[in-house]
Amino acid sequence: MPFTTFTAARDLGRLKEIAAVFIRHGLGDLVRRLGWADRLARAGHVLHLDHAAELVRLEPPVQLRLALEELGPTFVKLGQILAGRADLFGPAWIAEFEKLHSQAPTVDYVLLRDQLIEDLGAPPEQVFARFDTVPLAAASIAQVHAAVLHDGTEVIVKVRRPGIRPVIEADLRLLERLAQLAEDEWPELRPYQPVGLVRQLGRSLRRELDLSSECHSAERIATNFADRPHIVVPRVYWDWTRERVNVQERIVGIPGNDLAQVDAAGLDRAVLAQRGAHAVLKMIIDDGFFHADPHPGNVFYLPGNRLAFIDFGMVGRLSDTRRDQLLSLMLGLVQRDPAAVTDVLMAWTQDASTGSAPDLEALQQDVVAFVDQYRGTALAKLSLGGMLGDVTTILRDYRLALPADLALLIKTFITLEGLGRTLAPEFHMATEAEPLLEAALRARYAPKALAQRGWASALHAAQLLTGLPREITRLLRLTKRTGVQVHVEVRHLEQVADQLDRAASRLTVALVVAALIIGSSIVMTVQGGPTLLGLPAFGLLGFLAAAGGALWLAWSVLRSGRASRALHRTD
Repeated sequence: MPFTTFTAARDLGRLKEIAAVFIRHGLGDLVRRLGWADRLARAGHVLHLDHAAELVRLEPPVQLRLALEELGPTFVKLGQILAGRADLFGPAWIAEFEKLHSQAPTVDYVLLRDQLIEDLGAPPEQVFARFDTVPLAAASIAQVHAAVLHDGTEVIVKVRRPGIRPVIEADLRLLERLAQLAEDEWPELRPYQPVGLVRQLGRSLRRELDLSSECHSAERIATNFADRPHIVVPRVYWDWTRERVNVQERIVGIPGNDLAQVDAAGLDRAVLAQRGAHAVLKMIIDDGFFHADPHPGNVFYLPGNRLAFIDFGMVGRLSDTRRDQLLSLMLGLVQRDPAAVTDVLMAWTQDASTGSAPDLEALQQDVVAFVDQYRGTALAKLSLGGMLGDVTTILRDYRLALPADLALLIKTFITLEGLGRTLAPEFHMATEAEPLLEAALRARYAPKALAQRGWASALHAAQLLTGLPREITRLLRLTKRTGVQVHVEVRHLEQVADQLDRAASRLTVALVVAALIIGSSIVMTVQGGPTLLGLPAFGLLGFLAAAGGALWLAWSVLRSGRASRALHRTD
């Protein structure tokens, strides 16, 4: 399959590197099918596609995961996004994508210092009372250093890796071209919207490249939890926060996966699990703005059964419409209401999918059967995350893709429930979620809320009516200048044209047959001229030709009737 021409020669070096990594990890056939080898050969780069990879014995999901890890932040982030797409990939692939992490070798402080001086406005040794040149941790986009302010406050300084943006931008250009090629060449991939997936990846990565964006998200969530002292969000120090560096309060607590320390500190696991669940449910249901990666590394437990959330580089957003749909879906799951679940899934798949329509009746029957299997099951025994995962599996079976924001949300739910059950095996998300969902639903449909939405709709309608004369005038001017083109698409139009053509042909033959019969009859009455079998020759030949035409008409009509009956049986 030919690969589209790269308009930027600067991407060829990165393409060669990506192709070489894929080949080394046993994915040479993918490189060949994508046409990368031919494209690079024309540019003077040679790939050794016959190179025997040591990892070729591994399963394809493992090979791909190892290749993504080696290729760096863009591809690691792509894998992390794909880890939440259970509607696109099977369990084996999801399990491998979930293993992707952003750990990376540290950058020597000497290489960071000039960039830090430029961003902070002074050397770190002057800005901070103490600055540790050895990083606490390093990820693919940034690394973290410990520091102390002059007032004694402990902070962390997150610094973006030098030169990382050009690499990510080149990767995104390559991936978007590849996604466009996939949509053009493989129609079966169009319902999964690969171009949209890459654009989602680009938005996510560009937000993460701007380290100040993470701080804006942290402050927004901190404001939403201002009345809940048991939820802690690090304070941001804006005096030293820029696009390439941010400074936040350092959280010292027990990591989310260190259960031994939780017990040693005397913390209540059940309370921690409940508070964590309520916090994330509040972010999703009430605020529509949530921490999209609440894995154990981003959660700390503090004295007094408090929880701290860190690292807001990946956040999710939900519109009011999405939140209403989510409320209906989750209540439908916990209350075992198949109709409510089916209605929401129909709306979601219509929003997200393109291409041929699925068998909606069969999909509805499968959803009903899925929900009905939980009828009579105690609420405390339901796994809400597992049920959401099973719903995405049903959609995958029908080649339907979820909207990107909902795929991220479902991944968050599954991660959260796993974290809660790690803390307390008796934790049940469905039990915690039901009263919150019902309360949110009542609040959303309370008279005051309905009146507010009605007033907003009325204002919107008034704005539309006010602007209608201007829009009509603009449309008329445009029509006068450019004219009007009407495109009409009629199904089976070619079949109708063929039928009309055949009917006209039969009518023409029938007229000719009638003329031959009349003419031959007249010739038969004329005396003289050549004879054949004792009859006027021209009259006899005319009758024979008319008989042949009549037989053709009869055969044509008979054949058309059979074809029509066969077509009706097929439909």
